[in-house]
Amino acid sequence: MSKLTMDIPKNFILGASTSAWQTEGWCGKKENQDSYLDLWYKNDRDVWYEGYGPAIATDLINRYQEEVDLMKKVGLTHYRTSINWSRFLTDYENAIVDEDYAKYYDDFLTKIVENGIVPMLCLEHYEVPAELFNKYGGWNSKHVVELFVKFAEKVFERYHNTVKRWFVFNEPIVIQTRVYLDAERWPYEQNTNKWMQWNHHKNLATAKVVQLFRHKNYQGSIGTIINPEVTYPRSSSKEDQQAAKMYDLFYNRVFLDPAFNGEYPQELIDLLAKHKVQWDYTNQELEIIKKFPVDEVAINLYFPHRVKAPTKQWHKDAPFHPAFYYESFALPGRKMNKSRGWEIYPKIVYDFAMRVKQQYNNKSWFICENGMGIEDEQRFKDDQGMIQDDYRIDFISKHLYWTLKAINDGANCGGYMLWAFTDNVSPMNAFKNRYGLIEIDLEQNRNRRLKKSALWFKDLSKTRQLIVNLDDEDK
Repeated sequence: MSKLTMDIPKNFILGASTSAWQTEGWCGKKENQDSYLDLWYKNDRDVWYEGYGPAIATDLINRYQEEVDLMKKVGLTHYRTSINWSRFLTDYENAIVDEDYAKYYDDFLTKIVENGIVPMLCLEHYEVPAELFNKYGGWNSKHVVELFVKFAEKVFERYHNTVKRWFVFNEPIVIQTRVYLDAERWPYEQNTNKWMQWNHHKNLATAKVVQLFRHKNYQGSIGTIINPEVTYPRSSSKEDQQAAKMYDLFYNRVFLDPAFNGEYPQELIDLLAKHKVQWDYTNQELEIIKKFPVDEVAINLYFPHRVKAPTKQWHKDAPFHPAFYYESFALPGRKMNKSRGWEIYPKIVYDFAMRVKQQYNNKSWFICENGMGIEDEQRFKDDQGMIQDDYRIDFISKHLYWTLKAINDGANCGGYMLWAFTDNVSPMNAFKNRYGLIEIDLEQNRNRRLKKSALWFKDLSKTRQLIVNLDDEDK
């Protein structure tokens, strides 16, 4: 074991992320303002761990002043959240602002800025309005793309003087993959055509919002937040290598290439045609995606994905799924977060950074989410009631180490943001796995308490030095 000290660059972000629906709760929400997540929760509550969902969440809407005080205390430089589309408007067709909800964000964002923290605001974090999901099929509809641009226009108008770093989507591939590709979330419809249509309309919506942002000459930047799974083949065989390439093409490059290069990979378009996946797109839409790329790309990284060549023949009557080309592979002996069922492999950060450097012209990017969710953290409380989450400190340290190493090797990475600032609600897992620097006590009115990692993060932000222990000794 050796101890290494690394300097953190002066302008390097040390922040934390969250979203509106995972924190705010429904207090003040009007009857017609459900999001897709609210609708899913109401229709399928039993799949949410112990019944917890977005109804109360962390009650941020009533406790945001306390929250910002904690952000300052912990030393966040930046804070990213979303603004809930389903709640910001009362009329989605005509983009009528809900002044009650908007006033909450007026105050919340102002308080963040007054405390020296940079706010980052995302326009869509799974929060497509339920009304538009029911009426038009959500992102299956080009009309919804236009309604989203109207929503973005209203948000920009109100907050462009306060917020200078904007993001259109967070993890735009997730909902349609879980609902329409894997059919493992409500309403459980396997439809690969819809999956690709949602992908395309989100890429198109991103470009159209960028176009609006630039047309209005707003100051600041406009980006997107993507969650690529750094993909490794089981072996050096050409078959395993091809399986990894195909997984990367369908799940990563479908958003990475438009974000970094402004276009889809031609191989992806050809394969979708080969498998008769029907998605409605035009050359004009592809041109808009090409003409209006984002200013920056934020990346959420948690775990590696490992694949091998398929060992079984695809059933001829089964609908096309990208798994036609791969099978998942579990690396023997891998280090695991047993609570979440995810492999821990911090080098994913370095490998992704080198990919951007080599394949995407070393364009600007940063880590927007990275973190460790642990079940039953109460068992780690000390006599004073503070959770001693040394496992989280180790997890952050190792990922930050590989981030700084990548920067030293020429990567254009601008920061590291933790998921999450506080414990919060996750889809289905609810509060089962805790991710925060700050504990949310469900038994005591959602009260907040610092964990050991919060104090560690405060020192990290103050000293701008990472001290990490590397297991590099022979035993």
